Amino acid sequence: MADQPAKPKPVALKPITARPDLASIGGLVLSVGGILGGLLLEGGKIRDVAQITAALIVLGGTLGAVMVTTPLRVLIRAIKKLGIVFVEKSQQPQQAVDEIITFATKARKHGIVSLEQDADRVPDEFLRKALDLAVDGTDLDAIRKMMELEMTLEEHGAEAEAKVYEAAGGYAPTVGIIGAVLGLIQVMKHLENIDEVGRGIAVAFVATVYGVGSANLFFLPAASKLRARTHQAMQIKELMLEGVVAIIEGLNPKLIRTKLEAYTREAEAPPKAKAARAVRHASAPAAEPQREAS
Repeated sequence: MADQPAKPKPVALKPITARPDLASIGGLVLSVGGILGGLLLEGGKIRDVAQITAALIVLGGTLGAVMVTTPLRVLIRAIKKLGIVFVEKSQQPQQAVDEIITFATKARKHGIVSLEQDADRVPDEFLRKALDLAVDGTDLDAIRKMMELEMTLEEHGAEAEAKVYEAAGGYAPTVGIIGAVLGLIQVMKHLENIDEVGRGIAVAFVATVYGVGSANLFFLPAASKLRARTHQAMQIKELMLEGVVAIIEGLNPKLIRTKLEAYTREAEAPPKAKAARAVRHASAPAAEPQREAS
């Protein structure tokens, strides 16, 4: 009896690891430390700005305003997403390229059906779904439309979550001013004691510090970081989709790597370079049609 061909070995996949975002953590520590350090150098004390009442007014008023503005389900999602501001949990572009090439090599040798068991073990849900559709023999155009629709919906949801922190950054300074006015109202009740008036005015303006500080040191930067995370995630998903499409088309793994490594260079490019490329691409004139040979 002839020997049966050996079954292809399962692909070894690396798990998605969580890494602390040193930029977010370090930036927050540096900004707060710089402000408090400047206060101490000017002869102030930490307890001068450590006012529970001011914090309660600013945080409570800001949260209430955001709750009025934002649907509850979006607010809950935004609170849950707060962790990714300080912890990055996503694949790196090069790791995603390596996985796609491994799948492409196996599919080229043993057929795309050989990826069925491997697809179930893929840690990334987006790539797992795309591979499952490919293994099931779904039409290529249908796969692209379904996955692009999923990307669009995810991007819209992430933008709504970022706007929650953006709205908080807009309300916090105003609520801080309200807290300062409330403090001044209490001060005006004791004008007979000039010492108490001076101390009361200083305490009253702490709410303004809390409002402006929380908006510009946390809420607005958090909204920008969430948008940056979304942009990075969309790039990875686009990379994965193009990789799965190339596998379905049966392209050579070397050609696929050459195609997908453009995404790794795009991820490493500075924002100004990306913007310049986008402007050049948008302003580039359309290529003239080639003349027919006479």
